Amino acid sequence: MHTLTASERQILETIQQQSMLDQVLSWSAVNSGSGNLNGLAETANMLAEAFSVLPGEITLIDPEPVDRVLTDGSIKTVAHGQHLLVTVRADAPTQLLFTGHMDTVFPADHEFQNWHWLEDGALNGPGVADMKGGISVMLAALRAAELSGSLSRTGYQILINSDEEVGSPSSAKLIAKLAQNKLAALTYEPALPDGTLAGARGGSGNFSVIFSGLSAHAGRNPDDGRNAVLAAADLALRLKRLSRDGLSVNPAKIDGGGPNNVVPDHAILRVNFRPRTPEIETQTEADLHRIIADIEREHDVCAHLHGSFGRPPKPIDEEAGKLFGLVKQCGADLGLSIAWRSSGGVCDGNNIAACGVPVIDTMGVRGGNIHSKDEFLIVESLTERAQLSALTIMRLSEKGAL
Repeated sequence: MHTLTASERQILETIQQQSMLDQVLSWSAVNSGSGNLNGLAETANMLAEAFSVLPGEITLIDPEPVDRVLTDGSIKTVAHGQHLLVTVRADAPTQLLFTGHMDTVFPADHEFQNWHWLEDGALNGPGVADMKGGISVMLAALRAAELSGSLSRTGYQILINSDEEVGSPSSAKLIAKLAQNKLAALTYEPALPDGTLAGARGGSGNFSVIFSGLSAHAGRNPDDGRNAVLAAADLALRLKRLSRDGLSVNPAKIDGGGPNNVVPDHAILRVNFRPRTPEIETQTEADLHRIIADIEREHDVCAHLHGSFGRPPKPIDEEAGKLFGLVKQCGADLGLSIAWRSSGGVCDGNNIAACGVPVIDTMGVRGGNIHSKDEFLIVESLTERAQLSALTIMRLSEKGAL
């Protein structure tokens, strides 16, 4: 049975809600939708200034090039914002990783741009929970942990990327690099309104299959054509039949076709897979390639596959269980009941766990209705979650192990 020590209590009392709230209000006033490069640049600069209170080096990292398949089948390079990296005590024997994201799902022209107070005292606003509130929690927790003096033998890196809401395509390699040799990681996605954390997560893969057929007159010589739309539809049906317990398959869209009197020679199928385990992911990818080959042969078309499983499944292994146990105990010592449950959503925690690093990825604020204009932050959770995180960091650092 643990209790708070006098020194822990003293440090945790330095965390002040008002300063955190002021940060969230300021940051959420700037639109940082994943495609708003100007807003992301402004947000990155604001965050760099805020995180400068920590010891260490702050760097803005250019995004990796990312390609997108357009509706005509051509490939376009998509621009993303820079990623914020903070490195503190890189030579310390114990190394931790903290991650968050500055982007939101709301583009610059979305109607949801301003915050306002709700009747119950919660804050409604774009990104206040997902995850500008979480970034404030992370910073407050690290400032408190630094004040404690318990991090002298602990170094850490902080990554706040600009593309999490679109699958982290331009930061995935950076996440994998930073995860190397880390004892543990904390990611600051929002918890549920009651404080429940996300435990195991399934994975996610997004693919585009480009079909090239042969056009022909639909009345005069249709049999001379090779119908790309028909091939795409056939593939959609066959892939859907892969759905089972542990795998959701969503054929989401078919682009292509043209006038009714022309056999279409071009089509693109967009499909999403949600495998629950790494084994199912591996089997699904093999099935995808096999079925595409069958479609090519049977429809006499050419197919080109683009995409990947950008979010690997995240099971809870023994080390992750130990990290959850530490957070649960820290919560109990703060008078909080910490529980977790599996989630169908995905985040950067999936990518970190795939590198063999135990991670809890919902250490942010309590809130809800994310990805909608009804998104809200429970304001009292700013201090609550910052104290939980700070105590976890201090105890993890003092022990130097899980």
